[in-house]
Amino acid sequence: MTGADELIAMIDALQRSDLDAWIDEELVVPAREEAGTLVFSETECARVRLICTLRYELDIEAAMLPVVMSLVDQLYDTRQKLLSLTAAVRAQDVSVQAAILAAMKLEADI
Repeated sequence: MTGADELIAMIDALQRSDLDAWIDEELVVPAREEAGTLVFSETECARVRLICTLRYELDIEAAMLPVVMSLVDQLYDTRQKLLSLTAAVRAQDVSVQAAILAAMKLEADI
């Protein structure tokens, strides 16, 4: 877990005011320690880095960040579901796997 001050020190362009705004908008959701100190998981640190890239390097407007991050979250969720589906298919016997692949090819041709 990383504290807010540590995170700001790690990312050159990151401003405390921006981080606070992103927390208020729930683009980033840090945990709170018992003392009320905000701490960021590795995942949340990665989100902050991504938001910084979008905002500071790609010049995405602040008002568009919630939309972009929502799309990123949807892609991540879809990826997780596809990984689960892939694992479920791999757990089936070869004939079931072949039937699924055949059905997928038919769908692609339609």
